[in-house]
Amino acid sequence: MTSTKQQYDVVVVGGGHNGLVSAAYLSRAGLSVLVLERLDHTGGAAVSATAFRGHPARLSRYSYLVSLMPERLVSDLGLDIRLASRTTASYTPTLRGGTPGGLLVERPEGDATRRSFEDLTGSPEAYDAWREFYADVADLAHVVAPTLLDRLPSERTIRDQVDPGIWRDFVTTPLGAVVESRFSDDTVRGVVATDALIGTFASMHDPSLIQNRCFLYHLIGNGTGEWRVPIGGMGAVTDALAKAATEAGAEVITSAGVSRIDATDDGAEITWHDGDASTTVSARYVLSNVAPWVLRILMGETEEPGSKPQGSQLKINFLLDRLPQLKSGVDPAVAFAGTLHLAEDYTQLEKAYAEAAAGQVPSVLPGEVYCHSLSDPSILGDAPEGTHTLTYFGLHTPAALFEQDPAGQRELAVARALASLNEHLVEPIESCLATDADGRPCIEAKIPQDIEADLAMPGGHIFHGDLDWPWAPNRSRLDTPAHQWGVQTDVSSVLLCGSGSRRGGAVSGLGGHNAAQAVLESL
Repeated sequence: MTSTKQQYDVVVVGGGHNGLVSAAYLSRAGLSVLVLERLDHTGGAAVSATAFRGHPARLSRYSYLVSLMPERLVSDLGLDIRLASRTTASYTPTLRGGTPGGLLVERPEGDATRRSFEDLTGSPEAYDAWREFYADVADLAHVVAPTLLDRLPSERTIRDQVDPGIWRDFVTTPLGAVVESRFSDDTVRGVVATDALIGTFASMHDPSLIQNRCFLYHLIGNGTGEWRVPIGGMGAVTDALAKAATEAGAEVITSAGVSRIDATDDGAEITWHDGDASTTVSARYVLSNVAPWVLRILMGETEEPGSKPQGSQLKINFLLDRLPQLKSGVDPAVAFAGTLHLAEDYTQLEKAYAEAAAGQVPSVLPGEVYCHSLSDPSILGDAPEGTHTLTYFGLHTPAALFEQDPAGQRELAVARALASLNEHLVEPIESCLATDADGRPCIEAKIPQDIEADLAMPGGHIFHGDLDWPWAPNRSRLDTPAHQWGVQTDVSSVLLCGSGSRRGGAVSGLGGHNAAQAVLESL
């Protein structure tokens, strides 16, 4: 496919979900929009795929849950998507004194949750502290969430609407100190801490507070922080966005690898190659859905390895013939329906960070598991009864661990991930794996280097770089729409529309929405 014009109002570089959001908004406003995607399909990390030959199940191969996407955005674009709630928020199996048990958190929380806390800790105090802590989180979320589709508020504006103690605990104090002061049980501390470490390599006491920012992003979506299941898989979200963009008039070209952006404040020329020939078009604005580190290279800057982002996750996809039984005796349909925490006691998280920081794959690897097919069996197709998908997301596995021996270190990390799971199972997970058409176990592992190779995310960093606070520092320059929406670059005609924009992290569409608004206000 070739472009129909030589000049566009807007060219979007990268057809991931944020790029499609921008294209949909701008096309609906009457602008001419061209989306260029390097791969042969749109969606970026938000895609579904048949990962195992001979099986129809379509796995959410990379991103797998939706937390931040505002309902107003879905309504604005008329997206035909369904996001389902999970009846289990989390289950954390435990082995204390050789006795199996577990901590259950329902959604919504009820008597079973309270009893679970009391059974684990021996008193009602831990659950009372839990409820007070998350009430404080909710107070902050209720202030921040309504601002995400508006111009950036100032830090002072947000701070003045929040109790000073809440601001101190979540914005100015390392989250580790807060967790340690408010909870005494190691498992409870760890369940709280994990939301601060998803895709983020940091100690809970990191003075940069990157862990606090990660925690906030995971807890503010729609004011509730609930992570929801996309019915039909992540690909259903992308398909709906692509439909909204193209029906509004956007042109989308796949297999179009952008090789250069020549930009001034007044406009840009964008060059891409389709495998046979190069094509160049001009545009008043370029919206970048690639990581800022990649964008700088496309704009002619020298690659700087020292500034390259570093991802930190191990993603494993499984296809099972049956769900395994847990030693605690909990119903697997309850345990696996939400987030199953593994080796994520607070002390285990901090030890794993220390080992990884020293260059070693953690001896006991923390991670979490979730079964999409319990909430959405439609992704299984006509698979035999009992078939299920599992997704494992491992923490504290920075890209640096895999640089010298990617294959060997991947194998070691996977083995340790399976060991963390098998510790709590009646039978090893390997005995539950389906086999593909070639007789191989249905297990697929992705380290940061694989994410970079597959999706061109530098360092395999799922947020395109460290997350920022979702507000503007008090002395920020906010004299242009691009600055006001947190999507600016050093060149006026080039804006960030992806995860690298100030509020762009996770599957949210916020980066795409905010870049589109900045363009519309600039015209």
